[in-house]
Amino acid sequence: MKPFTLALPANYRLHDVLAFHSRDAESVAEEVSPERLRKGMLIAGVPVALEIVPDHVAAPTSASCTVHADGKLSKAAQEQVREAALSILGLRIDPEPFIAFAARDKMFGPLTRAQPGLRIVQSATVFEALTWAIIGQQINLSFAISLRRTFILQAGRQHSSGLWCYPAAADAARLQIDDLTSRKFSRAKAETLLRLAGLVASGELPLELSPSNSIEQVSAALLAVKGIGPWTVNYGLLRGYGYADCSLHGDVAIRAALQALLGEETKPDMPRTEKILAKYSPHRTMAAAHLWASLHPRAEREQD
Repeated sequence: MKPFTLALPANYRLHDVLAFHSRDAESVAEEVSPERLRKGMLIAGVPVALEIVPDHVAAPTSASCTVHADGKLSKAAQEQVREAALSILGLRIDPEPFIAFAARDKMFGPLTRAQPGLRIVQSATVFEALTWAIIGQQINLSFAISLRRTFILQAGRQHSSGLWCYPAAADAARLQIDDLTSRKFSRAKAETLLRLAGLVASGELPLELSPSNSIEQVSAALLAVKGIGPWTVNYGLLRGYGYADCSLHGDVAIRAALQALLGEETKPDMPRTEKILAKYSPHRTMAAAHLWASLHPRAEREQD
């Protein structure tokens, strides 16, 4: 596959992208430096190392993408690589409509002005986003990252360069429950992961959007899976599809951010949080991004 270049918008926040993809200090499936990002992934069963190099570190205007594949990629697979690059670089959701929508809003107007160029960074594939949502639910970030690393090493495959590729559904479905529970996964979390992997691998739960498989249908199918609830679905839609109207009212950090902005002594409960966020539909994903960002100074910020 030939190298390709993606244009980057004005005020592009390269630091946010690098911070999101460098959370695993052991760099199992991602290698990140200020000059480049390498991501390992399986595309149509082929191990791929995608190398992304911005033209400038301080104020990049484009990113050069080089694909190192351990096999031949079909045209459809090549398109999947391009789509993955858009997700990895956070280029799926245009933040400008929300900025305009919230310009005069008392709460989000100041937030958008304080965080110019803020975007949602995504996982390379929908399956990666959904499994990360399952892995990370109700545990702290450092433990979630260690479980994610275990999952990659158990079910993933190595690229010829040595970089590990995040598992595809078919690879994960081959695992046994004990492969995960013996490595600190709770039984419920392991069962949910493998249940999802099996359904996706068999084709019973298709993740690819089409005229006959809308985002609403995918959401309903995911909610029907035992162990997957609304938070997991919304987080998966946000990180996997770049869906612009995800309601993260069940997210503890979102509620903590609202508590601080409202100046209240306790976090708003989930029904009230859902009601507050509903005012910002169809831009609730960017609302969540700004609430997350409000919890940390920009120089130190890392997306959840």
